Formats: sequence, structure tokens, C-alpha cells
Amino acid sequence: MSVAHAGASVLLALVLWALVKRLTATKARAIDIAGPEKDHWLKGNYHRIFQDGLEYNLQLTEKYGGAVRIHALLGEEQLYVSDPRALHHIVVKEQDVYEETDMFIMGNKLIFGEGLISTLGEQHRKQRKMLNPVFSLANMRDLLPTIQPIADQLCDLLVSKITAGEQEIDIVPWTSRGALEYICQAALGYTFDALNPEKTSEYAEALRRFSPTALRLILIRPFVPFFVRNFSLQWRNRIMDWYPSSLMHRTCKGIYADKKSAIEGTLVDGSLKLNEPQGATGFRSRGRDIMSILLRANRPSNVRDMLTESELLGQMNTIIFAGFETTAIATSRLLYLLASRPDAQARLCREVRAAKMAHVGDSARWQDVNLSYDVLMGLPYLDALVRETLRVYPPTSILSRTTRKSTVLPLEFPVRSASGQEVTSVPLPENTTVIISILAANHNKEIWGEDASDWRPERWLTSTGERILPGNRDGIKYPGVYASMMTFLGGGRACIGFKFAEMEMNQVLTTLLSTLHFSLPAEKEIYWKMNGLQVPVVRPPAGDGQTPQVPLKIRLVRDDDY
Repeated sequence: MSVAHAGASVLLALVLWALVKRLTATKARAIDIAGPEKDHWLKGNYHRIFQDGLEYNLQLTEKYGGAVRIHALLGEEQLYVSDPRALHHIVVKEQDVYEETDMFIMGNKLIFGEGLISTLGEQHRKQRKMLNPVFSLANMRDLLPTIQPIADQLCDLLVSKITAGEQEIDIVPWTSRGALEYICQAALGYTFDALNPEKTSEYAEALRRFSPTALRLILIRPFVPFFVRNFSLQWRNRIMDWYPSSLMHRTCKGIYADKKSAIEGTLVDGSLKLNEPQGATGFRSRGRDIMSILLRANRPSNVRDMLTESELLGQMNTIIFAGFETTAIATSRLLYLLASRPDAQARLCREVRAAKMAHVGDSARWQDVNLSYDVLMGLPYLDALVRETLRVYPPTSILSRTTRKSTVLPLEFPVRSASGQEVTSVPLPENTTVIISILAANHNKEIWGEDASDWRPERWLTSTGERILPGNRDGIKYPGVYASMMTFLGGGRACIGFKFAEMEMNQVLTTLLSTLHFSLPAEKEIYWKMNGLQVPVVRPPAGDGQTPQVPLKIRLVRDDDY
């Protein structure tokens, strides 16, 4: 037998051993809660949550309530949860019991390195302690003026495409390029010149390919722990070389080296020298970017809390990925919703114009006014639009946890057991996977009302336009870190950058709507697939139903648009 055949036989034996072990382990972990029957002997019904799964996700909770048994890969039973008390226990009260799955932690460590989403326990708490001040309101206020030129450049770019009048433009490439510039300049103090139409970037292309690649591999992700535990580092690196994250990591490593030299005084002007042309919007942070602040805080005077180079690189990869695609998707969805609701667009335009005119100087046009952080974040209708969009259409629909010991999960609202009895808690064996349904929680009619699935920004406002916080039914609410919704999660593993994401979206909207008007194309139906992440497509016959795109008609704003 050849060495190659012997190696293949050993690999096959290891895979079969992992399958048998998984099947025998899952049989002993039955969950006594009602749920749908499996659709497929191998995939169960788990795949339906991810594959254009908006209606399926909402039907699960409509039929079974806030705790549902799901059949996952190879017959494993998992618990699908959207109940508010249950989620409070999972993400806040007993977060040490409900930890990220091995698949999530090991997969993220392979892809991003030792960042916030790849660590547990004391290491995660140490990283979080170091990063929390970096995302403070004070730092957000400092960052806002330095990143305003990105929104201006995006607006100018779109204006340049409509010189002959109203044009149909796919906004997805441009919201993606803008989001990349925002996160790279704010996080790294570095520009890829992504808003230059004449320039392509390998790094930007790798980021764009990342999520579609991950989605195609979703059914083999449960085998990531097996892969990590049974293959050497050399083999793991070889296999990962084809993945887009390999280029992402190499790029961040080069930026980190120059950033570190700048902090240590080697580059006295504080700029980065990476043989990349410095675009008109680059290098404005001058030490106020997130990594510069983090590197200055990570000094030898505080050795016990210092992050290693591997951890710092992990933060760079994590922050860029987390702040790129989800924000680009949310911004595209906001513009699409405004195009489909002319009344909402007009109301927002009036609010933005009034705020800018209140701060305009003698020689400036009101459209060119840059709003301060407090004014920008204090616009009631803009705030309502962003919150309602993030609630109804969260960029990420689910996350997972696993029980590190046997436990009992309490419920706010009773559900049915597999035998039909009403229960108010769910016994969970050790190593049970729990699916946190952000989507179902944000659409829970018990909390948000019978119109929970309707996009209605006015729910965040009084009849006279003052801001209010819905999502509280007789003291029952979700433990979300952002406006009582679960979009950015809650507890010790909540999204650390949600304030930056909110600021970015507000700034882009106020800048674009001061100059541009958006409407839907007449003969194209835009459909948003929920594939874990949102994927906008154009349905046939005008589109292929697969390619991500949001074509909108764009023209200059007119007085009668207000």
C-alpha cells in the first residue's frame, strides 16, 4: 500500500470514528421539548434555519414558542431559544455555563487568531477589559470628525455617477467599500483607498469572499474541533492557506508591525509606510484610531494585563471583519427601506436639513455641515429608523452556545414538552448546543406587540416625536446591550463595537440624504435572503436570484422631496 493510500485510510478511519462518536453521544442527549420532525437523515432540519430561512425561523417560534427542539447534523438534538428569561440566563446570569461552542471558538481561532471571538474565560475577560475603554463614547466623539471625509467621498462618488440625471446604481459594492474604509481608518488608522473606483484591493476582495465561503462550508463546520485536535499545526496551516483569511492575516500583520513602530517612535510622524498610495481620506486619525489607543494602553507598566502580539493581531482581524460586512449589509438595508418608503425618506430629510441648518455658518451650504457626535446621535427619527431596522432585520440572525455542565433553563413563557405537557423550564444535559435566535427574539409578539414583524420606526417615538424605548412588557424585556433588542447580544460577550456601527450608519445616512434621493427600480424585485447573514438579490427574470445586489434609482435631491 502506498504512503498516500495509507494516509487516506487513516484519515477516513479518523472521520468514521468521529462520526460514530458523535452519533452515539447525541442519542444520550435527548431534549424533551416539542419541535419539528427532521427533514433529512443527515442534515435534520438545521439547514433550513440558514438557507433563505426568514419564514422558517419565524414559523418555528409561532408554532412552538420560545424554546424549540431542532434536529442538527447526524441526528444531534439542539435547543432553539428566543424566550427572554432563557436568554437572560444564557448571556448574563449563567454565561459561564453557556459558553461558545468548540466549533465557534476553534473555527474563529483558525481564521482570526486569538481575538475576542476566539477566546474564553479569563483570557476573554482580560481582552475585554483592555478593549472596553477603546470603544468609549469619548473615543467615538474623537473619531467622528476624522472619518467624516469617508461619507463625503462616498457621496461625491455617487454624485459623479448621476451627472446625466437619475441613474440606476447597485449600492452594495459602494456601501461595502465605504464600510471597509470606515473600519480600517477608524480601527487601524490605515486606508485601502477602497472608494477609489480605479483601484482594486486583494484585501477587500478577500473580505468580500469570506462570508459566502463560510456559508458554503456550514455543514462541515461541526467537524472543525475534530480537525483541530487531530491534525498538526503544519497541516492546519496548509489547509487554511486557500481560505480568504490567510491574506487578511498577512495584511494585518504588516499593518501591526508599522503601527507598533510608529507607537515606539520609529515613525515619528505617526503615519504608516506600507508602499500603498495615501488617498485623500487616509491617515487622518493621527493616533486616535482604535489600534493606536490599544497599543498605547498595552504597555509594559501593566504586564499582567498585557495582550500578546498574537492577541493584538487577533483583535485587528476580528474588529475589521465584525465591523465590515454586517455594517455594509445594514446600511444597504436602510437605503433600500428609505427608497421603498418615500414618506420615511422625506421625514428623515426634513430632520437632517433642520439639524444642519441650525449649525450652518455664514459662508457654508447647509448640505456641507458636519454634525457633532451629540447632535448626530440625538436626531430622534434617524435614531428610530436605525433601531427599527436593526431590530426587524438583524445582520446576523443566530448564534450558538453549549452547556458546559448539566443545567435547567428557565422560561418566561411556557412551551410544550415532546409529549404535549406544558413546561416552564428545560433540563439540558452537558454539551447540549443551544441556538440563540436573535431574529425570533426581535420579532417576539409577546414583547414587541402584534405588529412585531412590521417595520415601523414610529414605535420608538411618542406622538410628538420624542424618543421612547419599547420592548418592555410589564417589566419583561430582553437582555440586549442595545435598546432591549438582541441584535448586538448582551452580557459579557455582547458586541463591543455597536456604538461605532451606529455612529457610522448615522453619519452615512445624514451625508447621503443631504444630497441624494433614492427610489426603487420599476421592473426589478429586490428580495432579501436570510442565510445567517442577509443576502439581497434580484429575483428572476430581471436578476438571477443569487448575486448580491441592491439596484436603486439615484438622483440629486429636490426641494419637493422634503
